[in-house]
Amino acid sequence: MAKKESTFLSMVATLFVVTLVAAGLLGSVFALTKEPIRLAELKKKNEAIQVVVPGFDNEPSQEVERIFMDGDSLYLYTARLGDEILGTAVETFTNTGFSGQFKLMVGFAPDGSIIDVAVIKHAETPGLGDKMEKRKSDFSVQFMGKHPDSFNLAVKKDRGDVDAITASTITSRAYCDAVTRAYGAFMESQKDN
Repeated sequence: MAKKESTFLSMVATLFVVTLVAAGLLGSVFALTKEPIRLAELKKKNEAIQVVVPGFDNEPSQEVERIFMDGDSLYLYTARLGDEILGTAVETFTNTGFSGQFKLMVGFAPDGSIIDVAVIKHAETPGLGDKMEKRKSDFSVQFMGKHPDSFNLAVKKDRGDVDAITASTITSRAYCDAVTRAYGAFMESQKDN
């Protein structure tokens, strides 16, 4: 009987050591990759800001305003050229995409008109919903220069002004939802100024 107890303790000790080593390795990999991942995300965010509010000479990602809406945070980045505000980039989201949440960066001129929109992250269907990306179609072009007060941010099927992506009405509606949320955050930030 002593032999079995000794074997059991040996197995438990071995399993404990293996688990400890695996946890240590996993923690090390996390620590090594945490900063490169953060820097890659910051680079992608800065590139999106450059697309939606071009021509600034400050670092908008260093001048962040956070607004809490619809159960999550939206981030606003003010782009300046000298002392002049060129516009505001709003990092927005929607949870109503065909494949769940996606994120956009929407640029607004000081008067509230949309400068441009860039997709930051999505998991929409390739060949259908991913056509919201500029490199896949010109869907986002119809938002440029429009003011949400006079351009109804809904698809035409819902009595709006937006031409939906063919066979991707859910994605198109979600895109409009994200842009509408961004405009709401932009207007909220203007109340403070």
